[in-house]
Amino acid sequence: MYKVTLVFYILHGQFFVQLINFMANQPITTPTRWTRDYLFDALKELGIHHIFGVPGTNEIPIIDGTSYPENGVRYIECLHENIAMGAAMGAARMTGLPGIVVVHVTPGIAHGIGNLFNASRSQVPMIIICAQQQNELVTQEPLLSSNLVDLAKQYTKWAHEVRTPSEIKMVLQRAFKEAMAPPNGPVFISIPWEYTMVAIPEDDHLKGVTRISPRFTGDEASIKQAAELLSAAKNPIIVAGDAVGYADAWAELQELAERIGAPVLLQTFSSLSNFPNNDYHWQGELPGSQAGMQGVFANHDVAFMVGFSTQAQLAVFKYSDGPLIPDSVKQVYLTNNTWDIGKNYYGECAIFGDVKTNLPILCGHIGDASTAAKARNKVLQGLDAERAASWKTYLDGAKNEKEIWAVVIAQALRQAIEERGLLDNFVYVHEAISDTAPFQYYLPFGPGGSKPTSYYCVSGGSLGWSMPASLGIKLEEQTVQGIGTKFVVNAVGDGSSLFYPQVWWTAAHEKLPILYIITNNHEYHTLQLGLQQVIGAYGKAPGYGWNPKTTDPEYLKLEKPKLDYVSLAKAFGGEHGEIVKKPGDVAAAIARGMDHVLNKNSSYILDMRMNENTPPTPPNPTPKEAAKSAAANMSAALERYTQQPLIDVFHQKTAKKALKASKGSAGGDLPLNMPSIF
Repeated sequence: MYKVTLVFYILHGQFFVQLINFMANQPITTPTRWTRDYLFDALKELGIHHIFGVPGTNEIPIIDGTSYPENGVRYIECLHENIAMGAAMGAARMTGLPGIVVVHVTPGIAHGIGNLFNASRSQVPMIIICAQQQNELVTQEPLLSSNLVDLAKQYTKWAHEVRTPSEIKMVLQRAFKEAMAPPNGPVFISIPWEYTMVAIPEDDHLKGVTRISPRFTGDEASIKQAAELLSAAKNPIIVAGDAVGYADAWAELQELAERIGAPVLLQTFSSLSNFPNNDYHWQGELPGSQAGMQGVFANHDVAFMVGFSTQAQLAVFKYSDGPLIPDSVKQVYLTNNTWDIGKNYYGECAIFGDVKTNLPILCGHIGDASTAAKARNKVLQGLDAERAASWKTYLDGAKNEKEIWAVVIAQALRQAIEERGLLDNFVYVHEAISDTAPFQYYLPFGPGGSKPTSYYCVSGGSLGWSMPASLGIKLEEQTVQGIGTKFVVNAVGDGSSLFYPQVWWTAAHEKLPILYIITNNHEYHTLQLGLQQVIGAYGKAPGYGWNPKTTDPEYLKLEKPKLDYVSLAKAFGGEHGEIVKKPGDVAAAIARGMDHVLNKNSSYILDMRMNENTPPTPPNPTPKEAAKSAAANMSAALERYTQQPLIDVFHQKTAKKALKASKGSAGGDLPLNMPSIF
């Protein structure tokens, strides 16, 4: 037995010696493809050309793939993961394809949660790849490691951690498929970093990405039922949400509004321009208060909720004050997301399908406008003319104010866009939260040039979305709805701009000419307004009775010292800009800024001083003096809102009546056009 064993080992040893000698004489083959290249296969097929991120050691194998010209992908370096996330969202909005972000272990995804949340609420297609620590080490809780899937999953359509290099190809195909399937949304993939470096054969490629058509029709019986309800309605209303804008369905919804004679309102904090503002049916966004919402729906018998996703965009709600939409209103739904159908209230009828595909079918069943619908249209046309006159009067008055009001900026911006023939070649990125109405009213969002994607906002409301998005928007020249990005302008509040001023470094590094307008009121103005809403709801409420020590607190101000945003931008490489202090200087400053970004490869910052003349609080004031000063400051702050005409002229009487009836309740003490609070 021992002799047999010995002979075996001798022969076995000789075999391996021969094998080693054979291998030593063979030429060494250097791999040219690795598992990370499956990602670039998908990007090449879909025509995606940018990856956004903050470099980390774990991600270098993926980032390195952008160094190969044949991959056709550039790595856009950002200085914060939430900037990378927001920039990828901007790119995704323009292309209709997933924005790609690569983040670094736990801090990477944690830093990006704010805009990941925004992407989820706004149904933006995203692929977030997180380079996890080594698989063999992660259970031992190494530096930066955690359960990454749990961090991300509540804001994604799918979140997964790769279990073996062999499944990367399958996981990526599923991830891209799911992100682009209706409704769109973010997908999160965690990959142990060593898995991305596994060599694969030269001919081993991702076969493709399954694409599910977004254009699908609803049930014919449901469409007919909806047509019957809308045709019989005595006072219908349409609420348009983001699925309308994403479907590029302006014309189809305009046709329906004309046939049934209905005002069209938009979901609050719409992500896109979901209905053209030059159509007389357009009434702007739903108000941001409970009483205001109730006033809008009060006298309607049928509400058509089309693509309506974020349905309760307010901060204060009391069940004791009644539902946002009265029970007497019959609700009819059409959207491509079952979650948004009958989410908060019973739907009398529901069509599950694509907005653009189903609206013409619905209109076909409704037929031509009835006599009653034509009469309602005539009323809406008259109100539209009255609204235009009111806004002109407001604008003329604002031009004579000592301080800059947003309406002056919005009108000057519109005029400059029209004069330069940019109606089909601009994107407005909005985060001037305190002053939404003037920009939505005056900027040219309507047929004849612009598209729903000409307006960029988010439904999530996590501040710091707009400046990052401006980067991704400007990087994309080919857009899904056919508009150009020659002129990208971002209006952003001073408080919001301070979340990520590092954006200006990436803009300078990539030579991106973007016009940034800082609406600088030296405070968290939206929160000042929100404080009034909280006081109105709970200041005298039984069981609460809470009132702040002061209604003009120092902790909501951004002064002492006051910030200079032009100088701040220069520190990050944004070398051009100016401070604007008077209404009469606004138009010329906007013209200079526009001409700069249209002709040079650098951004321009306009620091618009909106609140320079706030009376100072007396030194060492008595309680009475402090209260008087706070009241004066708040009165001055509210003046531009109390004088501002409503966009929703159709409901101005019923909404004001509801507000008056709810004084001291949720939102009853504030103007209808006051923005939602954060």
